[in-house]
Amino acid sequence: MLQTGSGRIQCHEGCLEFELHKPLRSDSVVPPATLLLLHEGLGSVSMWRNFPSRLAAATGCNVLAYSRLGYGESDPCKIPREVNYMHLEGQEVLPQVISQIDSTEIVLIGHSDGASIAAIYAGDNPDIRIKSIVLMAPHFFTENLALKSIEAAKEAYELGDLRKRLERYHGANTDNAFYGWNGAWLNPAFKDWDITEFLPQISVPILLLQGKQDQYGSNAQLEVVKQRCDVEVETCILEDCRHSPHLEQEQRTIGAISSFLHNVSL
Repeated sequence: MLQTGSGRIQCHEGCLEFELHKPLRSDSVVPPATLLLLHEGLGSVSMWRNFPSRLAAATGCNVLAYSRLGYGESDPCKIPREVNYMHLEGQEVLPQVISQIDSTEIVLIGHSDGASIAAIYAGDNPDIRIKSIVLMAPHFFTENLALKSIEAAKEAYELGDLRKRLERYHGANTDNAFYGWNGAWLNPAFKDWDITEFLPQISVPILLLQGKQDQYGSNAQLEVVKQRCDVEVETCILEDCRHSPHLEQEQRTIGAISSFLHNVSL
């Protein structure tokens, strides 16, 4: 099982870097729940910055973050990615990661692409260890708003300084990470991408977090969850926040997650 600190998770597809943060102290003889962080389309372990350690301190839970193949210091992946790459992550890779977690209670906390992957797993897998899910800036279907922002990201990567900024987090994987994500989203077939079919099968409480100024998705992404899911759904819209609630409004995001976990009796 995974040890505190950093290391590698062996999956069929390759090795994934991880960091496991534990609260400073725990008075319980029962192992604490594990909050599993699933990063965005350009994310990695290091791009969560201080959020995992601060979340562990605030909640008293273990917090595990890992980089998917092609990101951070994980092994590279083949590109171009398939349009259904998030299905593959949620249905094939994530189960391998979860199988190595020594906890009877797990909460999936996904951001952007990671939120979509969390929803796919929760809606496709009757895993009794999953007690709730937190979806930050999620995508369930393709919006023109997102595609325009992703087109702008490609221009910033090829003509601006985005590539240099991402190199800090992805190193030799930088082109792999960017073009794997950007190429899939800008594939014409991605306009028909839709994972709302998984929503009615989700059987655990859901917390939705969205920045009011999110440039990649509208509130329609949140509304479809409330329409399609027959479970408790809590929504938190954050003012002065775009696509990254955990970075732009860290304290409020941690507060909302902590309150949600308390309300669902984790």
